[in-house]
Amino acid sequence: MEETKNNNRSQLPLQGAGGLQLPPSGGKGAALALSPLLLFFICYVGGSIALHDFYAIPIIVAFVVTCLYALFIFRNDTFNNRVMAFGRGAGNENIMYMVLIFILAGGFASLAKSIGAVDATVNMCLHFLPTALLLPGLFLATCLVSMSIGTSVGSIAALVPLAAGLAAQTGNSVALYTACIVGGAFFGDNLSFISDTTIVATRTQGIAMHEKFKANIRIVLPAALIAMMVYIVIGFGSNANHTVEAPNFIRVLPYIVVLVTAICGINVIIVLTIGIILCTILALCLDGAAFTSILQSIDGGVKGMSELIIVTLLAGGLMELIRINGGIDILMNAIKSRVTKRRGAELSIGALVVAADICTANNTIAILTVSSLAKEIAERFNIPPRRVASLLDTWSCIAQSIIPYGAQLLIASGLAAIAPTEIISHLVYPYILAIITLGVSVVKGKD
Repeated sequence: MEETKNNNRSQLPLQGAGGLQLPPSGGKGAALALSPLLLFFICYVGGSIALHDFYAIPIIVAFVVTCLYALFIFRNDTFNNRVMAFGRGAGNENIMYMVLIFILAGGFASLAKSIGAVDATVNMCLHFLPTALLLPGLFLATCLVSMSIGTSVGSIAALVPLAAGLAAQTGNSVALYTACIVGGAFFGDNLSFISDTTIVATRTQGIAMHEKFKANIRIVLPAALIAMMVYIVIGFGSNANHTVEAPNFIRVLPYIVVLVTAICGINVIIVLTIGIILCTILALCLDGAAFTSILQSIDGGVKGMSELIIVTLLAGGLMELIRINGGIDILMNAIKSRVTKRRGAELSIGALVVAADICTANNTIAILTVSSLAKEIAERFNIPPRRVASLLDTWSCIAQSIIPYGAQLLIASGLAAIAPTEIISHLVYPYILAIITLGVSVVKGKD
């Protein structure tokens, strides 16, 4: 009887948000539903590659063109309802949470720089740590901070200005130092008990967080240790010629407070707010700065994040249009139909969440999108729930770390003043993690 119900259900048309009838999973319907993604990649990725310059085509323009195309091409509802759906996607609570972090991160980074906190912190690090150990030291510190605050975005926002300053002071690659921070941020985010991805992955699979942690640590810890070894080797080959001024410890205080409060597990919004308040006090007391100049510094930092905020909003609205018109479902079902063995099942779960992350540019939303399908595949092939949660979280972080339009790379590139593709080419930890995760799935698939 249950099989009959399932068969009947499979014949029903897909329904999107608001009762929209979705296109069928193949043929012209599939091509239409996925065409906005194709257009975006042609406009931004393809165009940039053809021009050999990822600055040639502004990412905002690529998203605007794609969003307008999606609004006009999907004809399953009135134009006003399509615009409303776009607005719901752009105003998603996760999107708004990220936007608030971006605003605070921009304000804190600009104000900290204006009072000399970045330069003072760079000098302090160079004073106590030899250049050869800066990279592994930065990686380890970022891992701990990200695990404590449970957000890769917050960790990147707090530490990339420091890393960029260290790289400039030592004459080393800003892209390499920034990529080191990005890798450490995803390590901590993947393991943190308070991370959104951990919470979603464990709740959707019905397990306790410590179960997923035990399954994850066996994969990510070896990857992190190998990455540390790589950074040690790179560090000893780096330029060690630099001059060090006497560190001004009082101006380092904002970063110390931010790091300590982050390690204590305080919400990143509170952490950044505390940092802004402390920078304001120091600017008034040490430099005698006018309050209006402090406000202007914060304003400049926030405006510096405007492109990132606009892209985040446009991406959220675009992905909602694609979702309600069946694009995500089509991708998920196409991968699911090819599963035959446990090895393929684990690989398909990874492919599902990677595909969803490429579409949504948000690893938490990606996990939410595919969690039910992943659970169904796992039950069919007897994959333990803790393993499924680990796969979802790990592969989503891997994908999020290498897409140039993801929030993490966008904010890292913005703070370091380099292109996202420069960061991708210097990543170490995510690639090692991908190799180990893939290898474990292949081996476990033989069980």
